[in-house]
Amino acid sequence: MSEKKRRVAVCPGSFDPVTYGHLDIIGRASKLFDKVIVLVSANLEKHPAFTLTERLLMIEKVIKGYDNIVIDILEDELLADYVRRVGADAIVKGLRAVTDFEYEFQMALGNKKLCPEAETVFLTTAAENMYLSSSIVKQIATLGGDISSFVPPEIQPAIAERLRKKNIYSSSRSADTLQAIREVQQFANAIGKDESE
Repeated sequence: MSEKKRRVAVCPGSFDPVTYGHLDIIGRASKLFDKVIVLVSANLEKHPAFTLTERLLMIEKVIKGYDNIVIDILEDELLADYVRRVGADAIVKGLRAVTDFEYEFQMALGNKKLCPEAETVFLTTAAENMYLSSSIVKQIATLGGDISSFVPPEIQPAIAERLRKKNIYSSSRSADTLQAIREVQQFANAIGKDESE
């Protein structure tokens, strides 16, 4: 008798920063699939507040109690190519509203054309997260507001400190590689994560 194929899903997003809304979708996906790869992705249309590595570290810090979730970074590669390379069966995306659906539907059609063997699965957000987005969290934190209802307590101080110290809407990230490495190390220390682990 042949062994049952493991169902693998990729849950891509910018996660800049990860929110309770993201964690809800990731947790629910973990119940539907044998393995879920949370894929921290660069989005060319967005201006990130955190590096890909910092976002991965935040997710690692708050994802607990799941033995079927792994975290990876997508950089300089199409999502469809990554999905094919890891042998995933599905791409999981969360939907908050009709406006999300329009964009995500276009992306799903493009990914299906490029990777016909994978399906896109849409999960609707929990009602309490309908309004929640990383952009809102960044705006509130940049102006010194309380983000405790939006992101887990383990990462709140690091997010608030970064965004208060560096207004992301008026300054651009330094291109200096050493400075970027220092920032990632400082951020890892701020959330209590040893990056060498």
